[in-house]
Amino acid sequence: MAGIHSITATPTVSAAGRDEVLQEYGLATVDGGGQGPVAAELSTEPLQNLVELAAKLCGLPYGVVNVVTSDEQRQVAAVGFEAAVCSREDSMCSKVFLSGEPTVVHDASLDPRFASNPFVTGEIAAVRFYASVPLETSSGFVIGSLCVFSDSPAALNGEQVAMLEILARQAVELLELQRRTLQLNNALHELRESNAKLAEFAGRVSHDLRGPLTTMLGYVEMGEDDPDVDSDHPAVEYLQLIGASGHRMLAMLQDVLNYSRVGGAIQRQHVSLNTVAAEVANDLGLSFGPGAVLDSEDLKLHVDPGQLRTLLQNLVANAVNYQSPDRELGVRISGISNYHGTTVLVADNGKGIAPKDRQRVLEPLVRLHREGDGQGSGLGLATCLRIAEAHGGELSLKETPGGGTTAVISFPG
Repeated sequence: MAGIHSITATPTVSAAGRDEVLQEYGLATVDGGGQGPVAAELSTEPLQNLVELAAKLCGLPYGVVNVVTSDEQRQVAAVGFEAAVCSREDSMCSKVFLSGEPTVVHDASLDPRFASNPFVTGEIAAVRFYASVPLETSSGFVIGSLCVFSDSPAALNGEQVAMLEILARQAVELLELQRRTLQLNNALHELRESNAKLAEFAGRVSHDLRGPLTTMLGYVEMGEDDPDVDSDHPAVEYLQLIGASGHRMLAMLQDVLNYSRVGGAIQRQHVSLNTVAAEVANDLGLSFGPGAVLDSEDLKLHVDPGQLRTLLQNLVANAVNYQSPDRELGVRISGISNYHGTTVLVADNGKGIAPKDRQRVLEPLVRLHREGDGQGSGLGLATCLRIAEAHGGELSLKETPGGGTTAVISFPG
């Protein structure tokens, strides 16, 4: 093949813009400072294997993936020598990587673009045969090049050049995967920070509001217990209404606080489903065991015990709030374990939830407002969903055979 191609493309981004794009791949930092902590996350093993394959297919001793920043060439994977960093001015690939096509040179010492380059003259190396393919993304941004070379003149046939182009596209796919991984990691980091700030804010608000509410409820109780107030006096009813509203506000504050705290760090332990269910029954003042209001199978789970307790307590409390007037309340907790993980089922025999509402009630602050329903903040099921998702699982609702609602919670193993 002919060894010299003219450069037809021009850079589409500024030097600073180039480094900003490369930063998204974990390959550069803006405003200097070396590769930085983000670039250190780059896994080079897949690229290393790809470069080794490229060198073997071409029958050459050396191969490299070069990333060209605003002022440097970084060898992120290399075969036949140790990867290093050099200035962009000394880079051979920087002369041709924006050409948009492969460059194949039989003897670089005879090519005017490379004859005085330190990689050719021997100041850094003694490159003679040189071939490179641009690493161009689907958006047209050129990251760098896949390059193979040797210290003596050589040649490639058309099939070998075509294989180099295929491997270059694979290298871009690997770098794009790295980019998406970094984006997800950054999003996860921001989400965790947001959750922490939300929990801190909710905690402050809860603390600031609890004081006045507790004081108000204390005076309400004093008024209700005042022997000088006639039980038939209208003020007694007013005090009861104020007290009920105040207690609902306190309950909602606790629900908001619980909701905001879910989704942070998960402290997994091996826990007994039966033990946690018994604690929930005690918290809610329900009878527990076979034939009682709440019954549970025993099953070992690897979960955050505090969050599991909150999840079960919310689901059982919902069953109490929305029990059917036609039958005595019964709640059954069971589970299934396999190689996928553990699935917990909390089945009640209450009013049930219409199919059209089952997804909607999992959203924060959504209540159905049906006649005879108990009080609630609309955060119980949303909190349960967040707990399941924080464990990497899911929560869904379905109908209990015979009537009622069954919550299905998956915990990946």
